Amino acid sequence: MNIVGKRKIWFVISIFLILPGTIALILWGLKPGIDFTGGQEIEVAGEVSQSELSDIISKTGVKEITVTTSGSDRLVARFSDKEVENPENVRQNIKTLLAEKNLTETAYSSVGPSVSRDITRNALFGVGLASIAILLYIAFAFRNTPPPVSPWSFGATAIIALLHDALFLLGIFAILGHFFGVQVDALFVTAILTVIGFSVHDTIVVYDRIRENLRKLNKPFEEVVNISINETLARSLNTSVTVVLVLSAFYMFGGESIKYFVLALLIGIISGTYSSIFNASPLLVVYNNWKIKKSKQPKKPLKLKNNNKK
Repeated sequence: MNIVGKRKIWFVISIFLILPGTIALILWGLKPGIDFTGGQEIEVAGEVSQSELSDIISKTGVKEITVTTSGSDRLVARFSDKEVENPENVRQNIKTLLAEKNLTETAYSSVGPSVSRDITRNALFGVGLASIAILLYIAFAFRNTPPPVSPWSFGATAIIALLHDALFLLGIFAILGHFFGVQVDALFVTAILTVIGFSVHDTIVVYDRIRENLRKLNKPFEEVVNISINETLARSLNTSVTVVLVLSAFYMFGGESIKYFVLALLIGIISGTYSSIFNASPLLVVYNNWKIKKSKQPKKPLKLKNNNKK
């Protein structure tokens, strides 16, 4: 398969994939959960449906209520209290309403605004730090790569590929949040970091084969990259398919509490497989061709200043 030769097609597909989500991020942003905005979480035991529990809690005046299952006989209600003057009164009112329905509060937790700000800051810091660490590690690991590519080009193109995956995932959840009320929480940050790790792992497998073939094959760089992608294609697809099958089972049978976490992993793994095959390695060829073209351009002659005084 001439994957590298059709790189413009793959790049256009990537643009069309991330463009709607990018627009959604700019217009609407993500819908943050209580981990980021502050709120309360209550676990309830008893004979009650998710919609009934949501109706009971809504009587206290809180908004953005999300009810998920926890085990076979319990429900977890998460809601924002940022517009409530006295959050403690809300909890007491909920306990009273639950008692009237013979329901029992089995667990309670509260996330304050200060904790939420820390989680947000640490999430952004973690993603940024991970990207820098990946760049440095790949550059170090591929420091002995034969010419014409530099080790920094491996790291830079891998970062571009993982940013593609992260942006695609963020865009999808921006759309889901706007139209279906899907919130992002600390588990979503975990999913993004997991996707980044998987994407880089898959990309390094292809890069390692490129390095090996540069030493063995006396062929143009573009052809070496294409051969390397084809040699690792089956391995990349088989690995991704097995992961997708496991995640699909979790998504269907794992329950509501991890549903969107698993969905984020599913989207990210599929996107990461695509980017590692069709984006990362072809970007190496684009960079190398640009470097060759730039080196062939005639240099502008230096203009000497005339310092002769009359």
